[in-house]
Amino acid sequence: MQMETPGAPLRYIERPRPEPRPGEIGIAITACGVCRTDLHIVDGELKCPLPIVPGHEIVGRVHALGPGVTGFRRGDRVGVPWLAKSCGHCPYCKEGRENLCDTPAFTGFTRDGGFASYCIADAAFVFALPEAFDDVHAAPLLCAGLIGYRAYRLAGDAPRLGLYGFGAAAHILAQLASAEGREVHAFTREGDSAGQAFARRLGCVWAGASGDAPPGALDAAIIFAPFGALVPEALRRVRKGGRVICAGIHMSDIPAFPYADLWEERMIASVANLTRRDGVEFLEVAARTGVETFVTPLPLSDANHALDRLRRGEVSGALVLIPTN
Repeated sequence: MQMETPGAPLRYIERPRPEPRPGEIGIAITACGVCRTDLHIVDGELKCPLPIVPGHEIVGRVHALGPGVTGFRRGDRVGVPWLAKSCGHCPYCKEGRENLCDTPAFTGFTRDGGFASYCIADAAFVFALPEAFDDVHAAPLLCAGLIGYRAYRLAGDAPRLGLYGFGAAAHILAQLASAEGREVHAFTREGDSAGQAFARRLGCVWAGASGDAPPGALDAAIIFAPFGALVPEALRRVRKGGRVICAGIHMSDIPAFPYADLWEERMIASVANLTRRDGVEFLEVAARTGVETFVTPLPLSDANHALDRLRRGEVSGALVLIPTN
């Protein structure tokens, strides 16, 4: 399912199966999650080279090994995340911050992704997946879970945590935070009673609309929804010294707000991409704490329908596309 024009539906195409180059593996895709970042790409809010095949929450089996690849065999199950490659030699990579690499590659953005039957990935940037998750339920872990986990770590030791936007990432993170003894507060769109009930079922101690006041001050808040107006809203809900973490790759402009809302050492920070260390740590933690992903599988041919559902906010948990190889 290929993107050729921003804002236009993806187009189904057939083409030869890609073959791996040195250092790469060929993957027969069994599942690919649909992420809000895919929506930002398809809607033209994030500019990328075209044409492109979106999708960066990929699960599949190795079917081909490029020259020089070791550590994999045909048939191995792997997961492919958003970060497709980093240079390894810029100042950020040398500091262990490859998520900020100066010349990165991204799956489904600068190289073809997982809305397909086959893809190519750099062997050094794929993950082994815990047996606790089957293919369909593992797919959302590879971005929604990973970015949620990186944002969670950046939020620090926050006994009372707020999550704004209760979608694919928040429904995973809420379980992890609850399992680690945090009090999780979920904020949804106004009137989304089903989403609030879903949040409470996953361990949230409170759920309400994004403009509602939680029962007490939060230690930190993570914003997954792409709406800049939530930043000053979340700032008003965190205690002195609290943190507001913006976890999306794209957000509408943040409106002006009084300095008093930021004062007393409150902080605003953003999360960018992921590191391979994030992936290894998170996948182990997710399996150990018994995190569940709630998914709706759809055939690959329904990719445009899946994006429409995400655009309208009609998704509880995550959507996952299943190709027919």
